[in-house]
Amino acid sequence: MTGTTREDTPVAIQGDGVELRMRETGGDMTVAFVRFPKGTDMGPALKGLPGDLCQCPHWGYLFKGRLRMRTEDGEEVYEAGQAFYWGPGHAPEALEDCEYLDFSPTEDFDEVIAHVKANMG
Repeated sequence: MTGTTREDTPVAIQGDGVELRMRETGGDMTVAFVRFPKGTDMGPALKGLPGDLCQCPHWGYLFKGRLRMRTEDGEEVYEAGQAFYWGPGHAPEALEDCEYLDFSPTEDFDEVIAHVKANMG
């Protein structure tokens, strides 16, 4: 893959205003376009993973909103305009409507997404 747009990237998860689109980029990485409405808390969907937290690292950029990232060591708030690295062991919560782009190792991300889908029923 040499490039993609949000519209050209397949939907992996959708519902209640949440939208996750993802596509392998090559090199064992996946790009994800994510939208979370205000109040979205991914904590419940991550229950059952080690520490009940996402164990996949992500590198990305927050285009819109504010997002709280809970970790075993506390929490940090990210705001629109920030690039980020989220290491293994985190759970996001949207403090405002959020949109971001991230890149993640495909194998790790696929495991987390499969778990989230199973928890969503």
